[in-house]
Amino acid sequence: MRSWIPSVIAGQAPAQLVAGQEWDVIVIGTGIGGGIAGRRLAESGLSVLFIEKGPLGYRTESQDLRLDVEDYNARQMRGFWPTRVEAQIDGGRPQRFFAPIGSGVGGTSVFYAAAAERPERHDLETVGAMAHPTGGWPVGYDAFVPYFDQAARLLSVRGGADPASGLPAPPFEPPPLSAAETALFQDLRALGLHPYRAHEALRRLPGCAGCLGRKCPLPCKMDGRSAGIEPAMETGRATLMANASVEELIESGGRITQVRVRRAGHDLLLTAPVVVLAAGALHSPRILLGSTGTHPEGCANSSGWVGRGLMFHLSEMVALWPRRGQPAFGATRALAFRDLYAHGGMRLGLVQSMGLSADAGHIAAHLKDRIAKSRLARLPGVGRLATLLARIGGLVFGKATVLVGVLEDLPYFDNLVQRHPEDPDVPLIRYRLHDELLERRAVFRRAIRRVLGRGRTLLLGFSPALNFGHPCGTLRFGSDPRTSVLDANCKAHDLDNLYVADASFLPTSMGVNPSLTIAANALRVADVIASRLQAERRKAV
Repeated sequence: MRSWIPSVIAGQAPAQLVAGQEWDVIVIGTGIGGGIAGRRLAESGLSVLFIEKGPLGYRTESQDLRLDVEDYNARQMRGFWPTRVEAQIDGGRPQRFFAPIGSGVGGTSVFYAAAAERPERHDLETVGAMAHPTGGWPVGYDAFVPYFDQAARLLSVRGGADPASGLPAPPFEPPPLSAAETALFQDLRALGLHPYRAHEALRRLPGCAGCLGRKCPLPCKMDGRSAGIEPAMETGRATLMANASVEELIESGGRITQVRVRRAGHDLLLTAPVVVLAAGALHSPRILLGSTGTHPEGCANSSGWVGRGLMFHLSEMVALWPRRGQPAFGATRALAFRDLYAHGGMRLGLVQSMGLSADAGHIAAHLKDRIAKSRLARLPGVGRLATLLARIGGLVFGKATVLVGVLEDLPYFDNLVQRHPEDPDVPLIRYRLHDELLERRAVFRRAIRRVLGRGRTLLLGFSPALNFGHPCGTLRFGSDPRTSVLDANCKAHDLDNLYVADASFLPTSMGVNPSLTIAANALRVADVIASRLQAERRKAV
């Protein structure tokens, strides 16, 4: 990191430091999408300015993305999004809470658990009788395959081939299974399932503690910081401006002519031939909706879809106990299976291990928490019943391994994120659980219990659990400017020089964690931009 410190604008430097300077590309956001896109652009010979709302942070820090820290400055300093989000679900009373999203170099990705699963063909297009819910993405699966491959190599993804879907193994070998993990794999195969080594973006360097799901001082986990920002800065063609809030994109003549940034009490007007928006699916649309200088409904919003089509995955957590007489499987992140990915013609999702084991106390606490957030909270004695069930399970089976099913969400016009009228830093979410989602959830839950064995499992949830760490779809790409914000190259339909490289572009959420797809698309978009700017340079000579 020492070699690129002079290219970091992190502290309270005067506004004049960058006044009048122009880069080839301004990248707004440093998460997995912005970091990877900016790296590719810098390695293509272009000058890049990264703008990050949060702090530079310390490479030596190690911490979880905590939801119990409430002070704004304390959250900002630690790289957490500093404010609560406000969500109104199914028309109920608005609730404010801290979502698991980051604000610092690397964004949310520095805290993520490094899952880097590849989607399947039917995630992007119609396959046989499996009709795609949107008719298909504007870019087909075959066009994405080379970028999936490149992203997997760039992120050092390791894991195994999936016998159920036929998807290939990642380019790098995973570490050997422990004896307990081997027993878990054998157990699931005996049930007729097809487990495989989960795909992780993790280099396993010497001293690696496998601290997935938290910020780590070692460059093992390949996130937006370690796989994107740091290599980009090492090229000498990138500059990083931290502690900077993008307030507005200024439009003229169908182009973004300036980016207005608020930093250290000063407004800066920055310029570049191309702007890449990668502030995250909750924040990228809020920037556009707040850029009303030319269009009162927001920049790039002629379709009315900016902020709409919001999707989350639903998480179905399940405790799995070993068969009687077998040792406990313990905590692991090594396992995934796709036997329920597309089940009975329905789009369901991946099941993977969470890196957790749970005894009776853990399970009882989780059940009580879920009950408190559901309508069952009104029933007398339901908390004591949860404790009793957990203790019985613990006495009979011992510790459980915790798995999670990732249920695909689909895009709806009425599910959206908006700018909050009182606080521009607060995402305002309005979301309805549609009947088809609830139907697929019921099918998914029944299928999980059936394939894992009803006597050995406990579903750790009652009400639907939205994964607020997986927002996507709020600037969807598509072929029709009337029903999408971006074209096939993720350029805004309405603007000649605005591109998007985060999870906002996704027209469907797929049944896997989105990180690999975001990285692949970021590489694709960066190649489009690089080719365009290089062609314009040749033409100008």
